[in-house]
Amino acid sequence: MQALAIDLGGSHATCAIVDERSILASEIVTTDGTIGLRPVLPEIVRAFHRLLEQTHLKASDCLGIGFSFCGLVDSRTSEIVSTNQKYDDARGLDLKTWAKSELGVRLRLENDARMALLGERYAGAGRGFDDIVMTTLGTGIGGAAMISGKLLRGKHAQAGCLGGHIPVLFGGRQCTCGAIGCAEAEASGWSLPLIAREWPGFVQSRLAQEKAVNFESLFRLAKAQDPVALALRDRCLQVWATATVGLIHAYDPEIVIFGGGVMESADAILPHIQSYVEKHAWTPWGKVKVRAAELGNSAGIFGAIPLLSEEA
Repeated sequence: MQALAIDLGGSHATCAIVDERSILASEIVTTDGTIGLRPVLPEIVRAFHRLLEQTHLKASDCLGIGFSFCGLVDSRTSEIVSTNQKYDDARGLDLKTWAKSELGVRLRLENDARMALLGERYAGAGRGFDDIVMTTLGTGIGGAAMISGKLLRGKHAQAGCLGGHIPVLFGGRQCTCGAIGCAEAEASGWSLPLIAREWPGFVQSRLAQEKAVNFESLFRLAKAQDPVALALRDRCLQVWATATVGLIHAYDPEIVIFGGGVMESADAILPHIQSYVEKHAWTPWGKVKVRAAELGNSAGIFGAIPLLSEEA
C-alpha cells in the first residue's frame, strides 16, 4: 500500500511516496507562501513524475494524494477554508480536480497539525492510543486532537486544531488570529523575538548579541545560565504547560505528543510539562502521558496513508 504525499509549509513543499513502513522517495519543492499556491502546483506535478519514475511505480499504484496544508481546511470536501496570511490564493482552488487531471488519482486534504497526528498514531509516538492531543511547537503552535480513534474536526473544520490559540494570558499580546493572549502570541517562534526585545535587561544579555532570537539560541543560552534567556525559557515552559492543561481538560486524552523543531530541547521541556500536568490537570482516572513526537518533519508525510484509508 503506497500513497503520494504533499506536506506544504510556508517556504517549501515536501513531495513523497510513502508505504506502510517508510518513505520510498521524496523531493523538496521551494515555495513562497506570500506569492501563492497556484504557481507551485506544476512544480509539484513534475516532482511526483520524477519520484514515480525513481520508484518504478505508477500513480495508479497509489491510494491517492494525501495533502497536508498549513491552514484551516474542510477535509470532507478537500477545500481550503482559511490561510492566515499564507497562500491566500488557495481558497477556492479545486485540488481534487487538479489531482485527477494531472496525475489521475484522488486527493484528500487535511490541516498540517491533524496530518502530523495521523502520522504519529500510524507510525510514531501515538501507536496504540486512540485518545490523543498533539501540539507542534514552531513558528506558530499547531494542534490536533483525536477521540476514540477519530480526528476531531467539527462542523466548521476548526475543532481540535486551534490549540495554539487557547488563551493563556488575560490582557496578553495580540495574536495573528485576532485574539489576545493566545499561547502562540506568548510563546511561539514568531512572538519570541518581540517578547525578548521588551524583556528587562535584554539589551545587556547574551541573547541580544545573537544573530537571531529563536528557540535554538534561547535554550542554548539558558543552558549556559544567561539570566534573561533563563527567564524567557521558563516563561515559555509555563505557557506551554498551561495550554496543555487546557487541552487535556477539553479533549480528555491518554497522551499528549509534542512535535516541532523546538523538541531538540525535549529534555528541558517534557519533564516540566509532565510535572505541571500531574499537579494541575483534573484527571481522576490516572495520569496523562507527555511524550515527544518520533517522526519529526516526516509525520505529515506518514499521515497520508491513514487519511486516504479513511475512505478506502
